[in-house]
Amino acid sequence: MEVVVYGPGCSNCRRLEAQTRAALTAIGQEAPVTKVTDLVAMAEAGVMRTPALAVNGAILLQGRIPEVAELSRIIAAALPPAADR
Repeated sequence: MEVVVYGPGCSNCRRLEAQTRAALTAIGQEAPVTKVTDLVAMAEAGVMRTPALAVNGAILLQGRIPEVAELSRIIAAALPPAADR
C-alpha cells in the first residue's frame, strides 16, 4: 500500500500525517507514509488544495483534516478486498 500526504509542511499537513498514521494503526494496516512537499509534484499528482491524502495513487481528500475515525473509514474503503491483499 502506498500512502502519500501532500503539503508544504505547514501545521495542517503535519497534523494530517499524524492522523493518517493513527488511522492506519486503528484499522490494523502497516504502510509507510510518504510526505511530498514539492509543489510541482503536487500539481502533477492533481492536488489542488492542501493538505491532501492519496492511497495507492488515488487522491482521497484535499483541503481538510478529518478525525481519525473518519480517516480510518476513508482509507479502509480505498483498500482492495482482504482476499486481494
